[in-house]
Amino acid sequence: MADLVKLDLKKQLKHLYHPSAKEVAVVEVPEMQFAMIDGQIEPEVLPGDSPEFAAAIGALFGISYTLKFVSKRRPVDPIDYTVMSLEGLWTTPEGGADYATSQEWLWTLMIMQPDHISEEMFTEALHHLRKKHAKEWGGTEALDRLRLERFAEGTCIQTLHIGPYLDEPHTLARMAAFAHANGYVFRGRHHEIYLGDPRTAQPENLKTVLRHPVEKAE
Repeated sequence: MADLVKLDLKKQLKHLYHPSAKEVAVVEVPEMQFAMIDGQIEPEVLPGDSPEFAAAIGALFGISYTLKFVSKRRPVDPIDYTVMSLEGLWTTPEGGADYATSQEWLWTLMIMQPDHISEEMFTEALHHLRKKHAKEWGGTEALDRLRLERFAEGTCIQTLHIGPYLDEPHTLARMAAFAHANGYVFRGRHHEIYLGDPRTAQPENLKTVLRHPVEKAE
């Protein structure tokens, strides 16, 4: 078997995935590859209490760890790597992300995958997951909705939010003030990167990268 190569994505992408909480920064986010799944929060339910949301998280981590296994065990050019953090893109049917209308939240959950992960490897991993671990990793319905897709954001502003998700509007207000002061306007979907496990971490210990695509105001 060929020598195993180790890939440290978290180190390579530290500027995108581990920003400072003390400041808002402008970053250029390149096109990357993600395992993705779409959904909508059920009426009158918070994300942490949503069965569909929980199943989607399970499916994403299931496919990500299975892809890591497939990558390590392939006979040619085997590569080991760190599984990346869970991420979420948020909007509403009218656009934007209004914390007062959670029953209308549309989400895309995703986990970044290395460029060497192919559609064939993704299909193989899904087959293995359905056969061995469907109940453990969110059930077959969630697995059927997974896809592998490239996604590019371009120019964004971001910072690190520490604490409960319900306190995020304070940090988002800082981001909005920074954007206005530097001649930017928001575009696209609100983006969150969960550096801990949102299902198990204490609210005061949560660390979330808040990111939003921007463009120069006309």
